[in-house]
Amino acid sequence: MSSHNQPSAARIYDYDLGGSRNTRADRDASHRIREEIAPNGPFVARANRAFLGRAVRYCVNKGIGQFLDLGSGIPTVGNVHEIAQRLNPAARTVYVDNEPVAVSDTKRLLADEPNADIVGEDLRNPDAVLSAEPTRRLLDFDQPIGLLMVAALHYVDPEADPERVLRTYTDALPSGSCLVFSQITADNRAEEAQRVIDWFAENTATPVTMRSKAEITELLTACGWELIEPGLVYPPHWNPDPADPNELPAERSATWAGVARLDR
Repeated sequence: MSSHNQPSAARIYDYDLGGSRNTRADRDASHRIREEIAPNGPFVARANRAFLGRAVRYCVNKGIGQFLDLGSGIPTVGNVHEIAQRLNPAARTVYVDNEPVAVSDTKRLLADEPNADIVGEDLRNPDAVLSAEPTRRLLDFDQPIGLLMVAALHYVDPEADPERVLRTYTDALPSGSCLVFSQITADNRAEEAQRVIDWFAENTATPVTMRSKAEITELLTACGWELIEPGLVYPPHWNPDPADPNELPAERSATWAGVARLDR
């Protein structure tokens, strides 16, 4: 749990997206990151958020009407339940986050929304997430579910056993479910990536673990997921929309993103 005097990954992300639920420490951290460590930070955030929207729409168009959004962060423009309900008004969403501001703001946002709720839990505790009251109330585990891990798994370090985490969620899902996934990578940007790793380890309670395309593919395959076209790509290259952020070359997003399907 972070204090307002310590930067928070969720609140830095909120600031980079143009949100207002951040502190001076978060804003200062964002500026330091972009000036000294990773100048493309805001673009990374926007590209991930745009990918999330396109992937959720893809899932709804494939008949998925319920979502479990792990590491959902602070509510901002383009929340999952809003995107899904534009296409399917009955769509249901359970958000999961352990950042206090994210939980309180999401509860406030969803006060009059019967088809969405939040679980205040660490995504690294899948048993607690899956057994939580909002999860059991809103999600039907006999029907396909969209499992969202967008800009989230890089906060699951090796000691937390990411394969165990993903496999536990996967084992709870029925055939036809989809995984929407993005992960920061050091591929092609090793020096910058190491600076990001070091900064988050020293300054926040949420250190970052980079993973290569090969490592991500191995993890997904081990847990039973099959990537759909176009596979793991930079976020702007996944079913691109001309209206989404493209002010920088796609590789500057420093992230691998994709959607995978579960066929049992």
